[in-house]
Parts: sequence; C-alpha cells; structure tokens
Amino acid sequence: MDLEIAPSLSVTLVIPTYNAGPLFKLVIQSIQNLSYPLDKVLVIDSSSSDGTEDLAASSGFQLITIPKSNFDHGGTRNFALSCVESDIVIFMTQDAILQGRDVLNKLLEPLATEPQVAAVYGRQLPHNNATALSSFARLENYPDDSYRTELSSEFPKGIRKASMSNSFAAYRCSALRKIGGFPEKLILGEDVYVAGKLLLANFHLAYTGDACVQHSHNYSLKEEFKRYFDIGVFHNKQQWLLETFGAPEKAGIEFAIGQTSFLIKRKQSYLIPYSILSLTLKYLGYRLGRVWKALPYWLCVRFSMHRDYWVKKSIHQDRKE
Repeated sequence: MDLEIAPSLSVTLVIPTYNAGPLFKLVIQSIQNLSYPLDKVLVIDSSSSDGTEDLAASSGFQLITIPKSNFDHGGTRNFALSCVESDIVIFMTQDAILQGRDVLNKLLEPLATEPQVAAVYGRQLPHNNATALSSFARLENYPDDSYRTELSSEFPKGIRKASMSNSFAAYRCSALRKIGGFPEKLILGEDVYVAGKLLLANFHLAYTGDACVQHSHNYSLKEEFKRYFDIGVFHNKQQWLLETFGAPEKAGIEFAIGQTSFLIKRKQSYLIPYSILSLTLKYLGYRLGRVWKALPYWLCVRFSMHRDYWVKKSIHQDRKE
C-alpha cells in the first residue's frame, strides 16, 4: 500500500542533464512509476548531443535547454527554482534511479508533518555495477537510520551536520528563497552550502533512510584525487562552514577505518593496498585544494574535475582576495 501524506503539498521535480546516456531511460521509468502526483518534471539540459533532450521531451517532461557554458551547479538550480510555483522542489541528478512507487511519499513525510523542516534528503544505494569502494561509500554515508537535526542538536556531529546531497533531495521553496537560494559560481558543494545556511537560519534538516535511489560512481584513482581537490577548493572558499561545523579530518579518519573493516568483512582484504592508495590520494587532493591560491593556475586546472569552473573570470579575482 502506498504511504499517504498530506495531499496539499504541491511538488515539482527538477533534473539538470547533460548527455545523460542510456541510464536516463531507467531514471525516466522510475519517475513515471511514481504514485505521488507531481505538478511537473522540469529538465534543464545543457545542450546534450546524445538525444537526452528528445528523450525528456517525449516523456512529457518540461524541457529547457541552456548553453553548456552557462551551466553552474548553484546558478542552474536557482534558475530552475525561479520556474517553480510548487510548495516543494525536489532535485535529482540524471543518474539517480528512484526505488519504489511511494519513494516520494517517504521523502516528503518530514516536510508534510514538521513545519520547521526545510529540506530532506534520501538514501543513496550503490548501482548494480558498483565497486567495493563505491559500495562502501554509499553504505557509510547513507545509512538505514533516519534523523532530524538542527543547529543545536548533538547529532550528527561536526561537518556531517551539514550533510546534504541534491542527487535526491526535497526543499521547501519558501525556505530556500528566504536564504537566497543556491549560491552561484561554486566549484561544487552547493547542497552542503544550502544545508549550512538553512541550519543557521534556524530551520531543521532531515534524512530519510527508507526513501531510496540507486546512485553511485566508480571513480578511478585519478578521479578521486580531482574530486577531493575540488572539495578542498570549496572548503577554502567557504571557511564559514568549517568554522561553524568543524573540519572534516576526523570524519575522514573514521571513514578510512570503516573502509578497511568493510573490505575485511567482505573477504576482499586484497583490495586494502588499493584502498590505502585511494585514501591517500583523496587526502592529498583535499589538502592541495585547501591551498589552491598558492598553486599555479594551470595546475589548478589540471588537478580539478570541473575544469570549466576555472575559466570563469571570478577565479582570477578570488586569487587576489
């Protein structure tokens, strides 16, 4: 039986896309199978060349095409928010497959029952082809147990309190607009930024462990280094997050210990050397990202997973600040 929630919540689902590939068909099928009535599904496509736009339009979704060069993690989502008239906006990524007909009912329950909850994110399960390390990352960062939190709550501790992933997250539009929406010109982390700002504005956040999507990435060692370099850049430019919630090093140590234990339990101890190398490259990338202003510009471009970010004129100004 489908979970019933307050029918008064109007909901728009937003998906930014770019060359989404064959997996997007499964994402669309999971949306079309939902029991919760959506106001609309809005796809913001960055000029795909693989038929993503045609697939979205033929599925009955509202399609808006933007130049690839105009895509911005926060700015594009802000643009989408300006097109939303619903009470709630749900953001997904193009590779997140909804699990079950009533998954949105479960995700929206905290928003329907607790006025102070401004945002809720769901659990991410590994894709069927996920590697051992990719699987652990999802199981560690997205556990079974649900929770509610506010700035004064003891759990989660540290930077984890501002954890949020808009690969599958619902936001109260009024609260989003109250804090100014998503930040523009960030290399990544717009979801964590918003989570922190919502907490500082005395809103509550929620995590719902039984509202699930399949979503994971099998990053190579090089990609892990680049991704954590970008996280380091994000933390360098958003010092208030670390000052408010704490540095991530302790969480990183706990993650490393947990990953080793996970491999031993799965009888995959032979992967521990690779795991150690992966963790080392993550840490090295992160530390270099934290001091990006001291690095040559060309090296920042080479180290980053988001090269387009570095062509923005604002970066040169940031280096002078």
